[in-house]
Amino acid sequence: MSTDYQQARAALGVRLRELRISRPGGRLTGPQLAQRLGWTHSKIYKLENGKQTATSEDLRAWVDATEQPEAFDELYARLSGFESQIRSWRRQLSSGHRPVQENWNSEIARTRVVYAWQQSIIEGMLQTADYARHIFTHYAELRKSPRDTDEAVRARLKRQELLYHPGRKFHILIWEAALHARVCPPSVLAAQLDRLTGVIGLDTVALGIVPFCASLKIPAANAFYVLDNRLAVTEDWHAELWLEDADSIAVYLNVWNTLQASAVYDAEAQHVINRARRSLCSP
Repeated sequence: MSTDYQQARAALGVRLRELRISRPGGRLTGPQLAQRLGWTHSKIYKLENGKQTATSEDLRAWVDATEQPEAFDELYARLSGFESQIRSWRRQLSSGHRPVQENWNSEIARTRVVYAWQQSIIEGMLQTADYARHIFTHYAELRKSPRDTDEAVRARLKRQELLYHPGRKFHILIWEAALHARVCPPSVLAAQLDRLTGVIGLDTVALGIVPFCASLKIPAANAFYVLDNRLAVTEDWHAELWLEDADSIAVYLNVWNTLQASAVYDAEAQHVINRARRSLCSP
């Protein structure tokens, strides 16, 4: 859970406590409010101390029990903010790229099914060390972040060990443009494309390539991930957006499925990758 999320939930808890104390009919103690609501006292404690996320039903019950129904809209707006966490790159990269990679390692480690879409670079779970090193270097230069490239590369490669854990599935889509993007020297890109062909057939990975010639039902846009139908993460130049509400997750799954309809797999995917590799010999 992000620091931003924790701070927002703690702030909501403070506001809930204020409503309990400022009840027009007189201050309620935690046990008294719990009795009114039919809840355990521990739930009151967790909500007020930012240890548990309230539901909209919890908020409605709280404002009714504290005789302040007009506060519901304010509380609900705060709760809705939890569903969309903007994790700015400036804050995330203040200590370098390695902590960001380690956070992703933890998130993926507790995920059984991953859906990923990449339109401009090779998916991180499939990157070679040399390719990843060039990507981190470019972003460090762009964002003026601390140079911890080797540590970041090691952290990213550590995550790739999960590709070989049974019981997981990585559904990865890559647009053909990513196979041609010269974000690294041709020799590094050639090795990276060889790496891609090596994961085709791996039982934990379903690698689909969307060829240039494929008919697209929607434009190829931002990279994104859906993790276990519980979280969607999309990337932009200024931040990552972490979405936890069911409606947003459903949107991203729908987008993924729409893009997947244009993808090729197995021998056809290998053919597209090999074609990109051959083009490296051309000026």
